[in-house]
Amino acid sequence: MDNIAGTKSSLSWAVNISVVLLVVAWLIPTVGLLVSSFRDRDQISASGWWLSPFPVEQNYSVKAPLDDLVVDGDLNTITGNVFGEGSGTVVRFGGRRAAPTEFAAGETADLRRDRTLLVEADGSFVYSSPAEIKREPSIYFSAESPPDFSMGNYETIMASDNMDRAFINTLTVTIPATIIPILIAAFAAYALAWMDFKGRGFLIAMVVGLLVVPLQLALVPLLTLHNQVGIGQSFLGIWMAHTGFGLPLAIYLLRNYMVGLPRDIIESAKVDGATDFQVFTKIVLPLSFPALASFAIFQFLWTWNDLLVAKVFLPSNSESWVMTVKIADDLLGSRGGDWGILAAAAFISIAVPLIVFFTMQRYLVRGLLAGSVK
Repeated sequence: MDNIAGTKSSLSWAVNISVVLLVVAWLIPTVGLLVSSFRDRDQISASGWWLSPFPVEQNYSVKAPLDDLVVDGDLNTITGNVFGEGSGTVVRFGGRRAAPTEFAAGETADLRRDRTLLVEADGSFVYSSPAEIKREPSIYFSAESPPDFSMGNYETIMASDNMDRAFINTLTVTIPATIIPILIAAFAAYALAWMDFKGRGFLIAMVVGLLVVPLQLALVPLLTLHNQVGIGQSFLGIWMAHTGFGLPLAIYLLRNYMVGLPRDIIESAKVDGATDFQVFTKIVLPLSFPALASFAIFQFLWTWNDLLVAKVFLPSNSESWVMTVKIADDLLGSRGGDWGILAAAAFISIAVPLIVFFTMQRYLVRGLLAGSVK
């Protein structure tokens, strides 16, 4: 009875479990990224996001100030507190960078040249030396820090210079780079699907072949061509680059969708005297809206999140930076090790694509319903 329409399959439980596992697999990294966006770099380095509600043990180093030096006969002593005017709990301490947690709190440590160091759990310390202390000695210790969540990472990103300019530049690149490929691909897909001409099969094969061309392989030749025609490293150049990289997928997707449209409707329109342009604009284009919306979502997400093409085809000055370049070059630097900034930037940059996705999703459903009734 499993193969009869309208009956429930006995393997539905397997499908449900698979869906739940896929949702969890995608949700866990997203939750981790969200939690990390509210933590600072030190706490992220000290513990994983799943331990964020618990105190974090971190290593610190401070200088014992010579202003607190007391000379009593042959003994030179510096007293103070490693937390300054703050508070905390010292777990372990040490007098060398190579062994910052060599001794337990409350234990007297014997250092080199007959020096001693005592650090209590509340942070108070006593540093003693029989010889004259000419420079401030370093004290290394490990202390427990309470969980710290703040909007500092988001404030750093939003308050950075020219971030509003980078947002506008991103829209300037993304919107035309999404519309232009759709316009060109829609005409090309109709011609390859419903117009009979010589070489059509070869062109279809070429489109399929271009799908496997690596993006990195075409960057240098394309930039050289752009420089020769005078559009190198400009907004026009990056529009053309994104158009060229997006056209193969757009034509392939739209052509396959248009081929599946009802032939009777198109042939009836041509019998009634409609031209190919009228058939395309009045019949094929409205019925193809779901495919157009799908590609628009893919292309918008690709161009919005793009870093490589933007760095190659846009000028290197900060006035032309898009958000990905601004975050990578200005906020993160060459190493990109500030995971808190990176996590917050991910959620800031994903806001607009999410709005576009849910907006186009609504129109996608509307297009499906409109195309289902003649």
